[in-house]
Amino acid sequence: MSNFTPGQRYISDGEIELGLGTILQSDARSVTVLFPASDDTRTYSLRDAPLTRVIFGRGDRIETDDGMLLRVNEVREEQGRLTYLGEDDNGSRELPEARISDHMQFHQARDRLLTGQIDRNDAFNLRYRSLQHLARVERHPAFGLSGPRIDLIPHQLQIADEVASRRLPRVLLADEVGLGKTIEAGLILHRLLLAGRVSRALILVPDSLTHQWLVELLRRFAIEVTLLDEAQSREHGDAPFEAAQLVLASQQWLFADETRSAQACATDWDLLIVDEAQHLAWSPESGGDAGYRCVATLAARTDSVLLLSATPEQTGDTSHFARLRLLDPQRYHDLEVFRAEQQGQVALAEAVEAINALPEPAARTRIAAIVTQDGEAQSLLARLDDDAHDSAARESLRRLLLDRYGVGRVMFRNSRRHVSGFPARRLHIAELDNPAQYRRVEQRIARDDTLLNGLLLESGLDFPELLFYPEATFEALREDETERWWRFDPRVAWLRQWLKSHPGEQALLICHYSETARELAAGLQVLTGLHVPVFHEGMALIERDRAAAAFADDEEGSPLLICSEIGSEGRNFQFCHHLILFDLPPHPDLLEQRIGRLDRIGQPHDVEIHLPLMSGSAGASLARWYREALDAFSAPVGSASAVFETHGDALFEALLDETSLKAVIDASRQQCEELGRQREAGRDRLLAHGSVDEARAAELIEAVRSLDDDPALERWLDQALEVFGIESQDSGEQVRYLAPGSHMLDGMPGLIRGEEGFSATRSRSLALARDDLQRLSWEHPLVREMLSRTTGGSMGNTALALLAHPSIPGGRVMLEAMFRTRTPAPRALHVNRFFPPATVRVLLDESGQVLTDRVSFGGLAKNLRHVKKGVARNLIRERLELLRALFDQSEQEADRALPSLIDAAQAAMRGQLDDEIARLEALATRNPDVRRAEIEALAEERERLTAAIGDTRLQLDAVRVIVTVDPQ
Repeated sequence: MSNFTPGQRYISDGEIELGLGTILQSDARSVTVLFPASDDTRTYSLRDAPLTRVIFGRGDRIETDDGMLLRVNEVREEQGRLTYLGEDDNGSRELPEARISDHMQFHQARDRLLTGQIDRNDAFNLRYRSLQHLARVERHPAFGLSGPRIDLIPHQLQIADEVASRRLPRVLLADEVGLGKTIEAGLILHRLLLAGRVSRALILVPDSLTHQWLVELLRRFAIEVTLLDEAQSREHGDAPFEAAQLVLASQQWLFADETRSAQACATDWDLLIVDEAQHLAWSPESGGDAGYRCVATLAARTDSVLLLSATPEQTGDTSHFARLRLLDPQRYHDLEVFRAEQQGQVALAEAVEAINALPEPAARTRIAAIVTQDGEAQSLLARLDDDAHDSAARESLRRLLLDRYGVGRVMFRNSRRHVSGFPARRLHIAELDNPAQYRRVEQRIARDDTLLNGLLLESGLDFPELLFYPEATFEALREDETERWWRFDPRVAWLRQWLKSHPGEQALLICHYSETARELAAGLQVLTGLHVPVFHEGMALIERDRAAAAFADDEEGSPLLICSEIGSEGRNFQFCHHLILFDLPPHPDLLEQRIGRLDRIGQPHDVEIHLPLMSGSAGASLARWYREALDAFSAPVGSASAVFETHGDALFEALLDETSLKAVIDASRQQCEELGRQREAGRDRLLAHGSVDEARAAELIEAVRSLDDDPALERWLDQALEVFGIESQDSGEQVRYLAPGSHMLDGMPGLIRGEEGFSATRSRSLALARDDLQRLSWEHPLVREMLSRTTGGSMGNTALALLAHPSIPGGRVMLEAMFRTRTPAPRALHVNRFFPPATVRVLLDESGQVLTDRVSFGGLAKNLRHVKKGVARNLIRERLELLRALFDQSEQEADRALPSLIDAAQAAMRGQLDDEIARLEALATRNPDVRRAEIEALAEERERLTAAIGDTRLQLDAVRVIVTVDPQ
């Protein structure tokens, strides 16, 4: 029991954040302490008051209440109160302990230890091991790529790695439908966030995809974003976009409101992501619609930009140019110049392919014509002249041509032809009679221009839509108010039969109009009693998500989900492999988006496409054009948009005329084949060559798997969960259940006291198969939080333990000091990739002998015994002068190791950045896609890193006192 005297200074063991306390009064049962810094007064039982007396000694530094720093030379005690004699900036002075700053904090290991603040021994061990693991993981090549819950697909990992490694990434992710552009964007965002290079990001997506992005970012990447809409914006005044670091917003909402667009553009962002960027309209004459203008302003103010579009040339090369113009308006400033450059890519593609034919003279001539003034390329050519079997030179030349002269700097596009893992598509056409009601409608439209014009005016439909979607036209013209189209439509009867003949199977049905979707669902319920979920744009986002979830339920999922056209954008239903096209869209890009909901990489089954067609109808004619001109049901067609732009009007006019239709089909097929040959010869051919570097992708996959299987994580987790008070129960099958313990520390991600926990696994395949499992990795939020607390705060930075060893006499003292490098640099520099916090361990005995190399950390730690805090404080108090001397010596020993650490970090940084700058300089002379701003930013980064690493200092991070005892 302590003797408390008014005026003495104490700290609270359990609430250090209260600051330095002053004893107000004490009696036989209690003691009252004032904590001025927090304006709080506490009364404790005298028997077990959690208080530690603050006593400084010679050489210590004390913050005074007038803002000075006193170095202690002597300590006097009078009536239980201390007076410190020492020097500050003004000379010698005396400082009564009552005048120590109330705000003085004791986070430093030395101060905490000497004032009796002792942590658990296992927390000290965890701190040291956390520092070691954090340094290793942040330099790992898979850092930022290993944590997300995704399949390890080569092209996705490679694109994410390359883009996230650039200083100012501005790229178009244009993989074909189903190859995972959203995954690539999520991976890039995830790595940039972990590296500290991005802290504020704006993600703009179509309204129909906002909830999907919200859920996918959280479920796959553990990234929490704020979905900003009009209601939330009103709660945040004039700066709604400042309310969160990561903002997800609907394009339709933002682009339609000039005030909100201006607010978004006035906000500083590190990264801009725009999904379905093909919808941003631009032309040389108009300059662009509201959406394009908004994105252009945002892109001009934001360093890093990701545009996503599966159909970058939806309206031809003008649309493609418009996307690239957003990324680099200086580089892509003239449409005609851009078109001319596209033509030159044929020669480059031929040169790349000629590498395999070296040393044949014709092949060499073709390559030499491209690299006439490129010394490095010519040197590689000469090497291959001397040794045609030099595979390293051959591969280097291939990469050099693609890198310096190709098109892969600003655009990434992978196609199914070059990426494995896709299913086959099988088309099943059901030929049905065209009912009299629909035939009459078609005849009336065909012969009555007045009727046609009236329908177009009153219904708001386009002419093609009147023919393609007979149910909509019939409803506009029907005279019998009691008859609904679904009662006689043969497609409905066919659908009922299909459902009966496919028990236990699921199908996604897509039709164009939301009204058709609603009517069809209502008709099925009337005719069959079957209630199926509907998904359309008239529903609230949460209702759409519920409909999708009802369809996806493993046990009670509906056999059918009916979607309007909105269901063909962004949503992934690949757990299902039957697609029913209730009608056909009038544009080939829409058709591909529909099929792409099921035909995605990783789809385990062939995609069965079911197309009920009414003979002689406009829909049947359109299906012929898709099949015979484009072969659009078999695979994506890159030139489909351009063909449609040329022949679309003629196609619509020929839908009910067999002779005209055949001519349009023939002309469309010829153009499609010719455009395909041109693209294969030029840009697409080049992108295919550079799409996936199989060797690099294999390295990345192996790196990710090495972190997946890291045995150190399991051992560290067991230690960390115990220290943080989190209960862990093995549930079998590589699953553990984590739950809040009675003494769990606050603020643990995903865990709240008094509530249930969560199940988790380290197995990637198991996490992908079971949505109820979280995936534990070095990048999981809970793991990152525990790593942060054990390395960033004061937790575990002091300890005292007992050591019983037969060869060491009892009563001896050792000091184990852990020093940590501190590099003054903003987080965005990501200095940790070259110089993560390094630890220097110094172990001294009480005579000053250095034992570091003779006694390992692990070997010592496993032989140490716990000691109660009260005993530990007494042991510290008895040896204060000895410990101060050992502290001074340990600092000198640690400082000897610092220069070599700095030199190694500088060499690693220079080696990587010098090579990259030299590469970009060489690229810039040949490839205009390399922006000067990117090179300048990288050079500036190199200089800032050089200065920061040079300013690195060692700081005492943690200390443990070890007292030997006689073996029992």
